[in-house]
Amino acid sequence: MGDSFFKKENAKKKAKKLKEKAQRREERKSSNNKGKSLESMFVYVDENGQLHDTPPTQERTEINLEDIQLGAAPIPEESPVKTGTVEKFILEKGYGFIREDNGSGDTIFFHTNDLLELVKQQDRVTFEKEKSPKGYKAIQIKKL
Repeated sequence: MGDSFFKKENAKKKAKKLKEKAQRREERKSSNNKGKSLESMFVYVDENGQLHDTPPTQERTEINLEDIQLGAAPIPEESPVKTGTVEKFILEKGYGFIREDNGSGDTIFFHTNDLLELVKQQDRVTFEKEKSPKGYKAIQIKKL
């Protein structure tokens, strides 16, 4: 009695696996690193972090230790007096908003208690910024 179809297929699969395994073994043998010189296995890193096969020939640039800054960059000191335009002012409610002239377009809240002289909408003013629980607040407000 002959072998069944499934037995023949399983035998073919086993033979194929053995052949692939032998082929992979031969590839590993041909591409191994045994016998290579130590110099050929080195990789060099330049000052920019790039990897190279050859040692760097370029001279190193000296770095002044005083130029190295540790930690966060210092925040430049801003002048306390700022300028802006009264964007909106509601005298009945006692508050308004000033748009800063620094180009950011930020609006800053102010209260009538912080006015040194009475202002109206579109007036150019000088003021100082103060941090409040809800954001910045303008104080010491004067007309220009």
